[in-house]
Amino acid sequence: MHIIKYPHPTLRHRSKPLRRIDGGLRKMVAEMLELMYANKGIGLAANQVDLPYRLIVVNPSGDPAVKDEEHVFINPEILRSKGSAEDREGCLSLPDIYAPVKRPEKIVLSAYDLSGREVTWEIDGLYARVVQHECDHLDGVLFIDRLTPSNLLAIKQALADLELEFSGNRQRGLIPDDVRIAARLTELETART
Repeated sequence: MHIIKYPHPTLRHRSKPLRRIDGGLRKMVAEMLELMYANKGIGLAANQVDLPYRLIVVNPSGDPAVKDEEHVFINPEILRSKGSAEDREGCLSLPDIYAPVKRPEKIVLSAYDLSGREVTWEIDGLYARVVQHECDHLDGVLFIDRLTPSNLLAIKQALADLELEFSGNRQRGLIPDDVRIAARLTELETART
């Protein structure tokens, strides 16, 4: 398992709901958390690790020792939002790129946990921002899609550099073509959803 980078097609894929929780899913979650911490992240969505599932892991502290802030959300859905706040965001799939993003300040989230219980959370502050960022991923939306034109212009060269790196990796055969990626995602969806 590894984190895929922009502009990998899976990042734009709308993830499918999960229908069962089993040992395979628990192993996937453990690997995602380990990868998130190893990359100094505070949230990670399944499609960032090239998986087409509605699954996110978060820990706003970024510290693996702070387990009470670590959460797994399966099939998350934002039910309500309130307020507005702007803050700087980054993304493990867009390394070293940061820009201000405006989002609701508070949200109510419904999801399933790893025990299969449906939970509803009222979240605010950084935690709400992280969850919204990761839920966006599940719908194929990146934080750069929420930038003002001037903020997008400010990171244009960094995005072009990632696109060039992706193209080079694809030419070297390190990344399959879009048809193969789509077929793989469909196969994974069929097996687990």
